[in-house]
Amino acid sequence: MNQTILITGASSGIGKETVKFFHAKGWQVIATMRQPQNETELTGLDNVWVTKLDVLDLGSIQHAVQQAIRQFGKIDVLLNNAGYGAYGPLESFPRENIIRQFNTNVIGLLDVTRALLPHFRANKSGTIINISSIGGKMTLPLGTLYHGTKFAIEGISEALTYEVEEFGGKVKIIEPGAIATDFAGRSLDFSHDQTQTEYGSIVGKIATGMSAFFDGASPASMVASVIYQAATDGSNQLRYTAGTDAQQLISYREQAGDMAFMEGIKSRFGL
Repeated sequence: MNQTILITGASSGIGKETVKFFHAKGWQVIATMRQPQNETELTGLDNVWVTKLDVLDLGSIQHAVQQAIRQFGKIDVLLNNAGYGAYGPLESFPRENIIRQFNTNVIGLLDVTRALLPHFRANKSGTIINISSIGGKMTLPLGTLYHGTKFAIEGISEALTYEVEEFGGKVKIIEPGAIATDFAGRSLDFSHDQTQTEYGSIVGKIATGMSAFFDGASPASMVASVIYQAATDGSNQLRYTAGTDAQQLISYREQAGDMAFMEGIKSRFGL
């Protein structure tokens, strides 16, 4: 019987590439997104069901999961991919933007996972794959909110592993480095209050340095292949890095220690 994966945030980037990768491997795919009516490419693929799921809307989560189970009978893998990055000085963000960042990247992930857990528990199986980032193991300047959510995903995923193992489930964490997606475009919420002049220098240098940081970024399809490995390798491995830069930066972070690593980052951005 074909296996089935449910993917959040499937309208672009890593999510969309993962839909196409798993489809090519013969999987049934539930490709969820906030505005499925705008999707044209994925709707033409056999065994791919495009449907609405907004991680900020509990009703849409529950409806999508119930309909998916009804249509496919069983979901084997959940990929929590939906999310975006909020960057800028913490002081410049309105509280509603702070809440939206954590609601999307963390609470939404928890709500989707909770909606699938009864199904996985009943089947005594199920793999939960959470998209973290190298930003869940290290930080860049102005990323207080984004890195806060990714560090949270790391802890949530590791702790949840103990629970789902009780019924035969697994949790996997994917940690991509710089990926050629629209992260720096529509997936980025950048905030800067120009009246807070003390932050002007760091904001300018990070804005300039970020483009260089994404030079030579890996394609999203590479991350999709790592996700497929995590879903199918049958191991209890928890963390999977995606990209040579991710492996190098995480290794450097572990070896250098806090202050040396942070000084290296500041030097890289000319701070």
